[in-house]
Amino acid sequence: MTSNQPYLLRAFHEWIVDNDLTPHIVVDATIQGVEVPQEHVQQGQIVLNVSPGACQQLVIGNTDISFQARFGGVARQLFIPVHAVQAIYARENGAGTIFEVDPELAEEPASTEAESSPTPPKKGKPTLKVVK
Repeated sequence: MTSNQPYLLRAFHEWIVDNDLTPHIVVDATIQGVEVPQEHVQQGQIVLNVSPGACQQLVIGNTDISFQARFGGVARQLFIPVHAVQAIYARENGAGTIFEVDPELAEEPASTEAESSPTPPKKGKPTLKVVK
């Protein structure tokens, strides 16, 4: 089953903007594939203003978020895998949600050697049962 996180991100973003509030996302900058200004990362996280006035070309896709924003007057292109977003909230009142870490994405991938080895067959004779 696909993750519901990108759908919830889009919904919360729209809801926050529709209520004239300022949406912010909290991003785990240590996740592979996150492209954010590292000089603004604190304790492995960065909080980003994703309001229409603060960023351009915002795309919240099913696998990643991308947009342009200015940091210290310099335009930067940001790229964030959806699973790196830890929360989305309104700056003014804190309304929003926190996302749980997806265990499948949090675990280190197993070695390819283990993946390629076949599963050993179960011991014993197979049995059939007549179901009426």
